[in-house]
Amino acid sequence: MIREILTFDNPILREHSEKVEKFDEELWKLLDDMYETMKNAEGIGLAAPQVGVLKRVVVIDTGGKAGKLELINPIITSMWGKQEEAEGCLSYPHKRGIVRRPMHVRAKAYDRFGKLHRYHVKELLARAFCHETDHLNGILYKDKVIEWVEDE
Repeated sequence: MIREILTFDNPILREHSEKVEKFDEELWKLLDDMYETMKNAEGIGLAAPQVGVLKRVVVIDTGGKAGKLELINPIITSMWGKQEEAEGCLSYPHKRGIVRRPMHVRAKAYDRFGKLHRYHVKELLARAFCHETDHLNGILYKDKVIEWVEDE
């Protein structure tokens, strides 16, 4: 089911998300809906707060070899390097801005079944991990924009 994506002015997006405790059918439905919503909106990442659910849940699909990622209770354990690239956000439609992010990210997160996975990602995927994890902490990318750029 495609869910409504909240926009930047919604106060829910500034809240901190709660840790997921149950890996059950309700979580699976949320993940499936989020992925469908993200794809419908032509995005590469979506965090649960963006659909009004204050849970530490993220879906990412940058189209690369990593494929579809479901991150439950993600934690970034280290990051290094630097990149400055244009980003967009499904909660801030039709805007793009240059954001400074790490080039490499190490993280850990659970999948829909409660199995722990460890990740070392770089470039676009590192940006997506940081961007979506920020959402879980009530941080929007517009808070980090160095310079706004014109839409393409």
